[in-house]
Amino acid sequence: MTLRDSLKIFAGITAALCVAGCANIGTPSGGPRDEDPPRLVRAVPAEGTLDVSKPEITLTFNELVNVKDAFESVVVSPAGRPPRVSTQGRRVIVRFDSLAPNTTYTIDFGDAIEDNNEGNKLQNFSYTFSTGPVLDSLRISGRVLGSRDLEPRPGLLVGVTDNMSDTAFLRTPLLRVAKTDDRGRFVVRGLAPGNYRVFALGDKNSDFMYSSNEEEAGFMDVTVTPSTERVGAIDTTYNKLTGDVDTVTHRERTRYLPNDLLLRTFVSDRAPQYVSRYERPDSLRLFLKMNAASRQLPAMRILGFEDKFPGIVESRAQCDSLTIWLPMELSRLDTVRLAVDYVRKEWNKEPEAKTDTLNFIRKVLPKPKKGRKAKKASALDSIASLTTTLAYLSGSTPEVWQPVYIESATPLARLDTTAFRLEVNRDTVWRKAGEPLRVYVPDSLQPRRYAIDYPWDYDAKYRLSVDSLAGTDIYGKPTLPLRAEFGMRKAGDYSTLTFNITGIPAGAHAFVELLDASDKVVRTADVTSGRAFFPFLLSGKYYARIIEDLNGNGHYDTGDLQTGLQPDLAYYYPKAVNIKKNWDKEEIWDLWSTAIEQQKPTAVLQNKPKTTRRGKSNRNTQADEEDEEELFDPTANPFDTERNKKRNRSIRNGSRNSY
Repeated sequence: MTLRDSLKIFAGITAALCVAGCANIGTPSGGPRDEDPPRLVRAVPAEGTLDVSKPEITLTFNELVNVKDAFESVVVSPAGRPPRVSTQGRRVIVRFDSLAPNTTYTIDFGDAIEDNNEGNKLQNFSYTFSTGPVLDSLRISGRVLGSRDLEPRPGLLVGVTDNMSDTAFLRTPLLRVAKTDDRGRFVVRGLAPGNYRVFALGDKNSDFMYSSNEEEAGFMDVTVTPSTERVGAIDTTYNKLTGDVDTVTHRERTRYLPNDLLLRTFVSDRAPQYVSRYERPDSLRLFLKMNAASRQLPAMRILGFEDKFPGIVESRAQCDSLTIWLPMELSRLDTVRLAVDYVRKEWNKEPEAKTDTLNFIRKVLPKPKKGRKAKKASALDSIASLTTTLAYLSGSTPEVWQPVYIESATPLARLDTTAFRLEVNRDTVWRKAGEPLRVYVPDSLQPRRYAIDYPWDYDAKYRLSVDSLAGTDIYGKPTLPLRAEFGMRKAGDYSTLTFNITGIPAGAHAFVELLDASDKVVRTADVTSGRAFFPFLLSGKYYARIIEDLNGNGHYDTGDLQTGLQPDLAYYYPKAVNIKKNWDKEEIWDLWSTAIEQQKPTAVLQNKPKTTRRGKSNRNTQADEEDEEELFDPTANPFDTERNKKRNRSIRNGSRNSY
């Protein structure tokens, strides 16, 4: 090798070293985002330990953890005084004041445990131990839904009692409890063999029993007997890199039954009734607010006028908000005394007749001054006005199948319907309508509102005129004139929808509520001969539910724990109905073909479950070892029509089994 060749080799090596030395200096990436929940690595005492005497439990995880909202989220069975829960680094420490002898304890954390950095939650985590020689290991599971809206009810207590008395839930705390998760699911663990009654409770005062009609509650009509059986299970392992199936193994596991209980919760309409607020807005009106809705107005009398009630009462349909219009002679009184008679429904007591005597004092008005201040002062009292007004309420495009509405500012003593004129615009010329108008008060609870009915034509423009002095109110003030123009929709803008329904018992009354995208009622139709018909629908997306009206009174009724009455049954049509212009659409609806907890479409679901990151199971070490943590039977097909029919029939009939 020549000297020149040696120099070339040396120069090449030097250049390579320089390039390597001049590499960019950067910050390390830190690796992928942590998406795994904490993992339990040690428990003292160990899970399932017998004869525990020390009232302190230490759970150690693989990373720093927090317990979020421990007082609200952590539930301990047997029900009683909650332990103190704290965290120290990777440890969760649970301290009891004392432990009962020969008792199985279950600490249900739900999803309260999360890692300190990313907030990844450990789902459905629980820990069990016993202070005696026996560990009670049976369990029951299911779901809690709102009785009318079928909404999952997160955060409710579900508990059992072995006291078969009808009043057990009203007088004694629940024996063992759990809390529902974001899907309304629950697992009550640590049960001994035997028969139990099952209840759901929105426990406002943390006494573990139903202690107020204002608490949300649900109950099962029949007793439940927990049991187990051995079933086959399939485990599938996936390749983390490719996502393909790696291995499939078959094994046996224990299934805990019943595992598909369904409780429907409600708030009783037996709320305590009383006058919660009252005032005198001006000389002419008295206002009362009742604590709870009612189906009838309370009996009222103005002291000194007992022979005949001199006022005019106006109220909402729920009869919980009342306005009394006073006659002129009473409006001048500084104080009006009103006696209100009603039935007060106290908790756990027989209904009792009550009378409240209320003093309504007229407000002292400022002395009128000249100019704008004088007008402002007189406006404080409606008696100062010399006239009353009529207002048009139905907008520029009312519906062709409905009347239009007007409302007077004060109750009228006289209304001359001959002073009403309706004109139709034909060829840009306003012409008098061919038929007389029908003017009437459609609802006695709203005496100031008038309906104006007429055989409206599609795609027609109308002008309504009311002459001045057409009416006189109860204070002798004449009405001012009114003019309103409006137009009807075209016939092609409307469609019809018919539901052909199966599954309603013969002779049972039911009605269908048509809902919008926010789950609010748009229209209602009775079910007649298995059909519910909705005419004059505008285009859009609709949803529907059926109320099985058990007593045939035409509206939904809540349940009553004190009398053992279940609420009316509700079923959702499991998909949206898209209505286009000028359609006649029919839908087949089998109430029993879809499991009740799966009926409500996700689009109208208000309590949507919390989602986890795609591909993550949020399973803890217990779940890895125990497939029975699955709340419902994983071998069941949710679209198995025959199974769902059998299950839904059992819910209707009050009996519960496992399928």
